Amino acid sequence: MLAARCALGLASGAVLLSGANPAAAQQKDLADLSIEELGNIQVTSVTKRPERLQDAPASIFVITGEDIRRAGVTSLAEALRLAPNLQVARVTSSTYAISARGFNNAIANKLLVMIDGRTVYSPIFSGTFWDAQNVLLEDVERIEVIDGPGGALWGANAVNGVINVITRSARSNREGVLFSAAGGNRESDAAMRVAGPVGEDGAARGYVMGFHRSGTQTVGGTSALDAFGRQQAGFRADWGRTESNFTLQGDTYSGESVSIPALGPVTVAGSNVLGRWNRQFADGSSFRLQAYLDHTERDDPVQFRDQMDIYDIEFQHGFRLGTQHSVLWGAGYRYAMDRTLVSLLVRFIPADRDLKWANVFVQDEWSLARSLTLTLGAKVETNVYTGAEFLPSVRLAWKIADDQLLWSALSRAIRAPARVDREFFFPGNPVLPPNPVGPFIINGGPNFVSEVSNVGELGYRAQIAKVASVSLTAFHTVHDKLRSGEPAPAQVQNGASGYTNGVEGWGTYQASRDWRLMIGFSELRQHLKAAPGDPAGTSAQGNDPEHQQMLRSLFNLTERHELDFIVRHVSALPNPVVPAYTAVDARFGWKARPDLELSLVGQNLFDAAHVEFGAAPGASEIPRAWLLKAVWRPDR
Repeated sequence: MLAARCALGLASGAVLLSGANPAAAQQKDLADLSIEELGNIQVTSVTKRPERLQDAPASIFVITGEDIRRAGVTSLAEALRLAPNLQVARVTSSTYAISARGFNNAIANKLLVMIDGRTVYSPIFSGTFWDAQNVLLEDVERIEVIDGPGGALWGANAVNGVINVITRSARSNREGVLFSAAGGNRESDAAMRVAGPVGEDGAARGYVMGFHRSGTQTVGGTSALDAFGRQQAGFRADWGRTESNFTLQGDTYSGESVSIPALGPVTVAGSNVLGRWNRQFADGSSFRLQAYLDHTERDDPVQFRDQMDIYDIEFQHGFRLGTQHSVLWGAGYRYAMDRTLVSLLVRFIPADRDLKWANVFVQDEWSLARSLTLTLGAKVETNVYTGAEFLPSVRLAWKIADDQLLWSALSRAIRAPARVDREFFFPGNPVLPPNPVGPFIINGGPNFVSEVSNVGELGYRAQIAKVASVSLTAFHTVHDKLRSGEPAPAQVQNGASGYTNGVEGWGTYQASRDWRLMIGFSELRQHLKAAPGDPAGTSAQGNDPEHQQMLRSLFNLTERHELDFIVRHVSALPNPVVPAYTAVDARFGWKARPDLELSLVGQNLFDAAHVEFGAAPGASEIPRAWLLKAVWRPDR
C-alpha cells in the first residue's frame, strides 16, 4: 500500500517537475576535485557554521557523494564503513552496531546521528535503529563524521562522536529524472527520482525506493530469520537565494523482517517533515530556524514494541563582536510522546511516557592572533530524569601554515538516561500478564543518572605538496558513572568507570591523474572497571576491536571505465570473542552512455562468510555478495 501511494505521488510530481533541468547552483563534481580542493570543502558540524575542512579543529572525516557512488554501497549503514574513524559491524541482515571510539553494540548509545538536521536516535535507548534509517544515496552531498564529544553544540548523547548526513539542495539536481535498479545474490534494489524548478527561485524533487535483502545463516548453521524488505518515499523543496532561503522536506517508510513464525514479523514504519529557514544579513550576522515532526513505529514481538511522536524546534543566531569574536548562540525544545506495548522479553513501566528536553548554548570563536583561535562553548540541556546538565568545551587551533593545522580540545560530555535505564523491566517469564507487578530479573534504576565522559584531544591536519593530505588525532577519555548491573534481581546502576586511549588517522595520496589512494587506521585501548558483583562485567559496555585498518584504491582505467578496491581489516573482538577478519570489496564501473552508468560490485571477495558481531553459535555470518547496478539519467 505504501509503495502504491509513493508511486502515485511521484507520478503526479513528474508531471509538475518534468520541465527543463534546474540550471541554478550547478556544482563541480567531487570526482573532479583535487586534494587541495577537497580540503576546501565546507563543513558545518564542528562549529555549526561553514568552515573549510582543512580548518576544522576536530577529528572529522567527510564521506562525499562521489565516495558513496564509487564504493557501490546500497544503504546508509554500509556507506558509513567508508569512514575510518567509525566502528561499523553488521549484526544481521538488517541490523548494525555502529560507534566511534568504543562502546559498540547493537544498541550503542554514545553516538549522535542526524539526517539533514533531524536527530534520529531513539529516546527508548539513546541509540539508533539502523533498519529504520536510510536515504536515497544519489542525493547525499556529504556525510560529516566527527570523532569525539560534541555536547557543547549538539547536546547529550554526542559523547564519542557525531554523524551528520547532508543531502543536496533540490536546486543542485542536474537531471529531471533518475532511475536506479540493482540485483545480486543477496539483495535487490530499485529507485526513481524526479526533479525540476518551482517558480522563479525554487526547485523540488521527489523519490521512491525499495529493497529486499536475503536472510543470513548463523554460525550454528540455522536460519537467522532476518530477511528484510523496506520501502521509502520522500521529497525536498528549496526556495530563495544565499541571503534568505527556505527548505521543506519529508520522508515516509515501512519495512518488515522475518521473525519467529509463531510470533509474527518485525515491522518498522515512520514519517517525518522538516522545515528550515536560513537568513543572512548585510552586517554578516545570520539566523536559522528549524522545526520538524517525526513519527516512528516499531513492532518487534520479542523486544521493543513502540510508537513515538517527536516535535522539535530550534534556532541559532551568529554575529561578530568586534574584530576578534565570532559568537553563535541558540536554543531548542524537544517533546516526545512515547507509547509502548508488552513484548516477549521487554516491559516498560509506565507503558506510556512524555519526554521533554530544552537547551540553550553559546559559542565564541576568539581570534587571539592571525594564526591562533580559541573556541569556548557550552550548552545547558534539561531532561525529565536528571534536570539540567552542563556541557562545556574549549578548543585551541593553531594555523601553523595555510596547509597545516594543530589543534587541541577539552570537553565534558554526558549520556543522559533513557527509558531503558529507568523504566525497563525484564521478567524472565514470558507468560506473565501485561504490566505485571513483578518479580523481575532486571529492574530499571530509579536513581540512574547521566554517564559522564571527560575528553582530551590533540590533532594535526596537513596537505602535502598538493598531492597528499593527512589527519592524525590522539585522545584520552575518562569515563565515570557508566551503566552497570548487579546479581539478579538486578537494578540498573551507575557503578562502572574507567578510561580509554586511542589514536586515529587517515590520509589521501593522488598517485597520478587517474589514481587516488586512501588509507585509514584506528587504535583503541580500553581500561574499564566493572561494578562489584556485576554479572556482565565490562562486556555490557560494548565489544570493540583494538585495531582497524582500511585501504581504498580509486582508479580511472579510461574516461568511461573505473576500477575500485576497498580492503578492511578488523582485529578480534574480546567478549564475546569474534575472530579478526579481512574483507575485500571491488567495483567495476562503466559509463556506457552519458546518461547510463553500469557497475558490478563484489563484497567480501576472498571469504565465503564471516561474523562481524555477536556470540556463536547464534551470530549471523555475513556472506560473500555480488551486485549488478544500473543508473539511468535520461535528461543528461
